[in-house]
Amino acid sequence: MSKTKAAFIGLGNMGYPMAGHLAKADFDVTVYNRTVKKADDWVKEYAGEHGGSSAETPAKAADGADIVLTCVGNDDDLRAIMLGEDGVLAGTGKGALVIDHTTASAIVAREIAEQAAAKGIGFLDAPVSGGQEGAQKGQLTVMVGGSEEDFAKGEAAMQSFAKAVTHMGPVGSGQLTKMVNQITCASAIQALAEGMNFAVKSGLDAHQVVDVISKGAAQSWQMENRGKTMVDGKFDFGFACDWMRKDLDICLDEARANGAQLPLTALVESFYARIQNQGGGRLDNSALFKLLNDA
Repeated sequence: MSKTKAAFIGLGNMGYPMAGHLAKADFDVTVYNRTVKKADDWVKEYAGEHGGSSAETPAKAADGADIVLTCVGNDDDLRAIMLGEDGVLAGTGKGALVIDHTTASAIVAREIAEQAAAKGIGFLDAPVSGGQEGAQKGQLTVMVGGSEEDFAKGEAAMQSFAKAVTHMGPVGSGQLTKMVNQITCASAIQALAEGMNFAVKSGLDAHQVVDVISKGAAQSWQMENRGKTMVDGKFDFGFACDWMRKDLDICLDEARANGAQLPLTALVESFYARIQNQGGGRLDNSALFKLLNDA
C-alpha cells in the first residue's frame, strides 16, 4: 500500500516537529521553508529513516500531494505562501486538501477557503494549542473549521501530532476557537504574574506558594508550567511575547466586529506592547511577570 503524499509548508518552532511526526506516521512528506537551511536540516533528520524531501517553492511542495499542511506566522505570511504563482493553491491538485495550522484571523481563513473551493480544493483552518513542547511531543490540541467531509479526510494527518483533534464547525470556527484560547491564556498569565509578584514582594517562598496553591482552586496549566520559571527569570520558552501580542490583536479586531467585550484582553495586550517597546518581544509570554517585577 502506497503512502499518502503530504506537503508541509513552514518549519518554525511548531512546524518542524509537526512535519516530523507526520513523517513518522508513514506519510510521504515534502517540506518547504522560506529559510532553505531549515528544510535541509529537516530532510537530514527525518528523510533517512522515514522518507521525505524538500521543494524550492510552496507550489512545488504541494504538487501531487493529497494533503498540504501549513504553519506560518500571520495573515500576511499565510497569503504569501498560499496565493500567487508559486503559492500552495497554484500547486495543489483538484480534490486535494489544504490544512492550515497558522494562528490567523477567521477572515483570512474564509478568504483562502473560497479561493481553494474555486479550484476544487478542500480547506480546513486548524490552529493548534500546546506550544513548542506540545509540538515536539506530538501532544497538540487542534481546533478545526471546515466541512465534515474535509475534516474526515484530514483527521488522520492531524492526529499524528495531536492529543485532541476537534471539529468546531464551518471554516473560520477553528480560528475563532483559538481566539477564545488566547484570550483565556493571556488573562491567566497576567493573573499568575501578579500573584507571583505579590508572593515575592511579600517575602514568601514563591516556589512553595506554587506547590501549595496548585493543589487548590487556583491550579492551571500556566501555574504548573510557568509559575516557578517566571520567578526564576527564565523566559526562553517557545511562545514569544511578539506572537502573543499578534494573537491578541486578532482577537481584539474580531471583537470589534462581533461586539464582544474584551477589556482585560485589551489591557494585557497593552502590557505586551510595553514589553516589546523595552526590547523583550522575543521573550516567552510569561515575561508579564518581568514587567511587574522590574517596575
